[in-house]
Amino acid sequence: MNLDGRITIDPCKCNGKPTIRGKRIAAQTILEFLSAGDKPEDILAQYPSLEIEDIYACLKFASTLLARNYTIRKIA
Repeated sequence: MNLDGRITIDPCKCNGKPTIRGKRIAAQTILEFLSAGDKPEDILAQYPSLEIEDIYACLKFASTLLARNYTIRKIA
């Protein structure tokens, strides 16, 4: 599955987690760096194969997920 051309989901990579352009870099990893206060420039220095658009795609992906409605049900 390819979302927005940059976020991909492949069950054979990173346990099916969304990754950036099929690389073994999970979108979650980038979001965690950002939430910890890292600047996009710092992330790009750590992952030279990434582009600034990849970081923006991670943010857009998270925003898209949060725009949905969720129902929490007690199961047991």
